[in-house]
Amino acid sequence: MTYQAANNRYETMPFRQCGKWGLKLPVISLGLWQNFGESRDYTSAFEILSHAFDAGITHFDLANNYGPPPGSSEELFGQVLGREFAPYRDEMIISSKAGYNMWPGPYGEFGSRKYLMASCDQSLKRLGLDYVDIFYSHRFDPKTPLEETMGALADIVQSGKALYAGISSYPEDKTREANAILNAMGVPCTIHQPSYSMVNRWIEEDKTIDACAELGMGIIAFSPLTQGVLAGKYSKGIAAGTRAHSEGSSVLPSHISPQLIEAVEQLRPIAKARNQSLVQLALSWVLRRSEVTSALIGVRNLEQLKDNIGVLNNLGLDESEIVAIEKITKPVLMDMHPKPSGWLR
Repeated sequence: MTYQAANNRYETMPFRQCGKWGLKLPVISLGLWQNFGESRDYTSAFEILSHAFDAGITHFDLANNYGPPPGSSEELFGQVLGREFAPYRDEMIISSKAGYNMWPGPYGEFGSRKYLMASCDQSLKRLGLDYVDIFYSHRFDPKTPLEETMGALADIVQSGKALYAGISSYPEDKTREANAILNAMGVPCTIHQPSYSMVNRWIEEDKTIDACAELGMGIIAFSPLTQGVLAGKYSKGIAAGTRAHSEGSSVLPSHISPQLIEAVEQLRPIAKARNQSLVQLALSWVLRRSEVTSALIGVRNLEQLKDNIGVLNNLGLDESEIVAIEKITKPVLMDMHPKPSGWLR
């Protein structure tokens, strides 16, 4: 039976303007980082993706290295898109990125023109698309002139292989520089994708969030749950099957320190008083800032997706709730400023 999207899919999801530009994103977007690789079968992928779209999530975020293994998330999403979602392509925002290691040798990562142009073509092939809506430089490359990296992004947009250009995990000074270079080439930097959560506030500390607001750039926040920590799933230790339990995990020891876990437990009464889960409270906090266009979630199953979407029932935070959250979380803020080696994404 051919998939038919729900008729009421736009009735409950709020959309926000991406900075000063015409692009609008749902306040909740779905990222396919670590949960849509070869371990995911087609049936469960379609179940999650179709439920998300039926709930008004129109933005699906990928990258060339998403999996595992790298490339497999784009391949699986491309299969679902081709078989089920083709009639709805123009209702979707599909993004990809390049910046992390994809193949051996000097041309397989970072920000050279060689790597970005090849990566974009490879991503389009895996996705089965002629263009993506957003293409990002996934991380700043300290050894490649920013003019080269941004020049490749501009050419990708001007050639029609992407509609919008974006950057990810760029600090404040490089955000401003990238924006100026792209503007000079006639291609705006429409969106920035940084990590941001209650306990990861580097974009506030180094004023990246202020720069984006000043420049008219949208922000889509990844890891708003800090790799699941703010969902409370590590409160009783590291459970088998969680991300921190897996080899090569991107969950750092500082993510699951006793002090941080205790802080998360102190957030539970606030969430309960709001009739929310910890997940929903964390998303409400990220979305409290008008500069944030969308919060980028990642889920392992349908139940997690429904929990995330439940934030729509109570998005607003009042001043007393914000003050209470600050008192709990400020003492355990993590140093997550982008470094040349980058976030393992």
